[in-house]
Amino acid sequence: MDSQEFRRFAGAAVDYVADYLDHIRDRPVLPSVEPGYLRHLVPDDAPEQPESWRSVLDDVERVIMPGMTHWHSPQFHAYYPTANSYPAIVAGIISDGLGVIGFSWMASPACTELEMLVTDWLAKMLDLPRHFLNHEPGPGGGVIQGSASEATLVALLAARERTVRRLRAERPDWDKGYIQARLVSYSSDQSNSSVEKAGMLGSVPMRLLATDNKCRLRGPILREAIRKDKEAGFIPCCVVANLGTTGTCAFDALEELGPICEEENVWLHVDAAYAGAAFICPEFRHLMAGVELADSFNFNPHKWMLVNFDCSAMWVKDSTYLVDAFNVDRIYLKHDQQGQMPDYRHWQIPLGRRFRSLKLWFVLRLYGVQGLQSHIRKQVALAKQFEDLVRSDHRFEIVSEHSMGLVCFRLKGEDDLTKTLLERLTARQRVYMIPTVVLGAYALRFVVCSRLCELRDVQFAWQEVRDQALLVLGPGGEVTSAGSAVSFDVDGTSTNGHADGAAMSFDVDGTPTNGHAKHPNGAAMSFDVDGTPTNGNIAGSTTNGNSDETPKNNNIGPTPTNGQANVPPRPLKAVLADECSSLTGGKVNGMTLKGGGNAQTATAKDVYTNGGNSLQNGSNTEVVLNGKS
Repeated sequence: MDSQEFRRFAGAAVDYVADYLDHIRDRPVLPSVEPGYLRHLVPDDAPEQPESWRSVLDDVERVIMPGMTHWHSPQFHAYYPTANSYPAIVAGIISDGLGVIGFSWMASPACTELEMLVTDWLAKMLDLPRHFLNHEPGPGGGVIQGSASEATLVALLAARERTVRRLRAERPDWDKGYIQARLVSYSSDQSNSSVEKAGMLGSVPMRLLATDNKCRLRGPILREAIRKDKEAGFIPCCVVANLGTTGTCAFDALEELGPICEEENVWLHVDAAYAGAAFICPEFRHLMAGVELADSFNFNPHKWMLVNFDCSAMWVKDSTYLVDAFNVDRIYLKHDQQGQMPDYRHWQIPLGRRFRSLKLWFVLRLYGVQGLQSHIRKQVALAKQFEDLVRSDHRFEIVSEHSMGLVCFRLKGEDDLTKTLLERLTARQRVYMIPTVVLGAYALRFVVCSRLCELRDVQFAWQEVRDQALLVLGPGGEVTSAGSAVSFDVDGTSTNGHADGAAMSFDVDGTPTNGHAKHPNGAAMSFDVDGTPTNGNIAGSTTNGNSDETPKNNNIGPTPTNGQANVPPRPLKAVLADECSSLTGGKVNGMTLKGGGNAQTATAKDVYTNGGNSLQNGSNTEVVLNGKS
């Protein structure tokens, strides 16, 4: 392929990506394929002769797209965001074209020095302590890792090395193996799986400590765990604190943990993989109080800051501990400028490294700090709108405080109800959520992930949730445990007076109001794009003034007049008709349709065409849902 053919190929690929993102709402967020689907669509062996790029690009749609989970769909509400923006995509193209392997300053001075610059920019945007800056006097600095998983492992290995060297100096009779065999580390039972995995890979057992009723690790629990381990002959080495846990986006009490780590000479690493991006907004920085006591800090711009994967920013108070842990020099790696600039191969596990800072540089320049702040605030406000919708329906409950872009909720009653609800939502492939367990209760996580997500998408997701809840609970809508349930007749009429199509409103303390949000103290706490709190509406348009990529008018759908994203409940008949129309011939959990006029009875969990049509046409079809006619 020559440069002219490359221009044509790349141009067509850019058009394909742009069209894909422009029309991503038209695709089901989840695929319908079965494991092994792809092997049937491609040959068993690689082609002997080159093929045309057009056929390869065509096969992206034919072979790849059927098996895609669309992470950037506005209906993707699982896990946490993975960032995507046109500036970062373009930077990725340029980075790949330059083909830099920046393991040392000499290997590519621009790669090293831009990384130092943008990690300093980021640290200042988050208001991190000055000792984390590359250009400040002292041994601290920032580096871009591939993921938070890598950053946690790097911190743990540095902590292990620091502890071993300190104790060997204090106790010359202890050898390295004796010390390492007794090392232990700590985190909360809400930590990401990668934290426990880091302990496994680093051969340092990770104690997962109990959290409080807000899912936070507190100081007294850590102090007691350290005391018991020291009495048993173990050596505390490292604490991994979470700012934004995976399950509930909880924030550990850094102000309590930091002094204990300092007293015990234990390395404190802060994992803020998702929520760390929010600290560019001053109103969220109180959640990282105590960060000045951390030995290392990490968050992922590739999650919530519009920088495509992979880009995980990490800062250390003293980089000499990283160099001590990872320095393996060879003559072919040496150069005349060593010591004047960092050689980042000593700050990470692999030798080679990509030109990741280019993506970050492009995004920071083309969005600007204010544009990124607007993005964060908009998604927090959208999550608040979803929380208000959940609170307006008495069949549901919020199981943890709304935090950042995450809402954890469940159907009241036994866990099986919420599990069945998730099964139905997943089977329909219109929205994607995953579960969590909060204080022993099974719950669903709704996360605002896509940068394309708007209020209409939140409303759509809530309508899906409520429709499927109606089918899970049955025509009466009752729940099986204490709590006031909202009941509907099949025509949608509220039978207990709790829901008449208007969303109930709540004050900021959770107190129900008279059905209308009070201004400015109503349920929804929203922000204009400049960060100014509004009266509960999501209003305004986002423009960054720098990038042609960002829509000039990015309103978040229609603005509710009472500060809430009201979604009137649908009648049971309409929900069932939709279910039959979309799942004819498929499986429907817990529902049987009996064809009226033809006296034909559907088998369990099957929906027949005549049953669906009979229902839609208003004939005498009997619907048996969860054993209720």
